[in-house]
Amino acid sequence: MSLNVSSLKHSPVAIDLAELIALGDRLLPSNLQPGRQLAALNGGYHSRFRGRGMEFAEVRAYLPGDDVRSIDWRVTARRGKVHTKLFHEERERPVLIALDYRRPMFFATRGRFKAVQASQLAALFAWQAQARGDRVGGFIFSEERNLELRPQLGKKGVLQLLRQMVADPAWQRAPHQPFAPQQRLAETLQRLQRVARPGSLILLLSDFSQWDESVEKQLALLSRHCELGLVHCFDPLEAELPPAGTYRLSDGARDLTIATSDFRARQDYQRKFVERRALLHDFCRRQRSRLYSLPTDLDPLECLTGVKGAGQ
Repeated sequence: MSLNVSSLKHSPVAIDLAELIALGDRLLPSNLQPGRQLAALNGGYHSRFRGRGMEFAEVRAYLPGDDVRSIDWRVTARRGKVHTKLFHEERERPVLIALDYRRPMFFATRGRFKAVQASQLAALFAWQAQARGDRVGGFIFSEERNLELRPQLGKKGVLQLLRQMVADPAWQRAPHQPFAPQQRLAETLQRLQRVARPGSLILLLSDFSQWDESVEKQLALLSRHCELGLVHCFDPLEAELPPAGTYRLSDGARDLTIATSDFRARQDYQRKFVERRALLHDFCRRQRSRLYSLPTDLDPLECLTGVKGAGQ
């Protein structure tokens, strides 16, 4: 697609490790942290506090009043006396950043590819979590592979994520290859559910082009034990057709001409986008999760702070 990139500092079609690292200097203001303070953002939904994960501490003899669900049956059988597990709350919260690198994310008519926008915002989230003392991990999925990165503390966790984002095979796939939705979003979320630990903050960045009841079900299961934030990436052309006229689109190899003179067709096109947004909006309201908007033509940080029309 032809891109208007005169005002962009970064490449609109690729990501660079040095640039993602440099985004650490653009940390979100402390009152706009993802996770515990998602609700501080204008128009957000309060997330239910689900607590941090619990980590095993020790085993001791069972005492009246202990939770029977914590009985360690192996130790009990070995010692001939009932023993129970003790846990302590994790000091650092796991933050899992889930990135959609499927083919529809590599599209834009203005600004940057959706995948580039999502990557830059993911880097901002990761650096903010690291500054907050949380552990950063990732889940990157595409037609080529699913990559799970265990949350790690400090810069090591952030750099691990950024390096894998840049090295992902999705950036090297052959151009103009037709999109075949073999990697279903619902199936991917099933894998994500197995990876995420209770008490984690999960930030899912996607265009949600395959949103359906199965996706809602998987996300609802995730939100039972984790705090969830959804980042909806979209191009302005996906939200609304341009004014009446004839337009030429190109992917670098082929040209496509579209006519937008039919008023009803433009209305129907816009209505379908609004309805899909409403599904996302309603899901987040019911699950009390945060919904971010990330158009391809706005700065990712501005989308969060509301400087230029970020919102629902």
